[in-house]
Amino acid sequence: MNIYQTEKQWESTAPTTLVIACSDGRFQEEVDAFLHSELGIRRYDRFYVPGGAGALASSGFDFTRAHDFRSECRFLINAHRIDQAILLFHGPAEDGPESAACADYKRKSPGKSATELRKQQDEDAAEIIRDGLGSSVTLRVFHTEVTAEGFVRFVPVRG
Repeated sequence: MNIYQTEKQWESTAPTTLVIACSDGRFQEEVDAFLHSELGIRRYDRFYVPGGAGALASSGFDFTRAHDFRSECRFLINAHRIDQAILLFHGPAEDGPESAACADYKRKSPGKSATELRKQQDEDAAEIIRDGLGSSVTLRVFHTEVTAEGFVRFVPVRG
């Protein structure tokens, strides 16, 4: 393999936005486009794990995992002086394909429909918004939905 060097120099100043999203690569380009085009965010720290923002919530039984992931997020928030966190959940829109459901949520709640998983995501979002990630961090929460036509849309979650 040849050595590859970027044309852009490394920036030593850390970004002040943290994006927490599912590691599901099917959403990568759409998430980047949303962050760049709609929110104007080009540089950001990434916390991509199965379940995305849902990994920060206990979902009723997974307290240790949620605690560990929140600790990791708080580390990044403190180390990089993060002032904004974008939390993303994903799944099908009301008319969207079941295959867009988050695999981590299906693992945590086997046998539940996409509608039931969305309800759990809403409950998890409320928990995270209520608990926060630190007093100096603004949370922006979105559902990343796949429509019946296969388009991806980002719907704000009100908390």
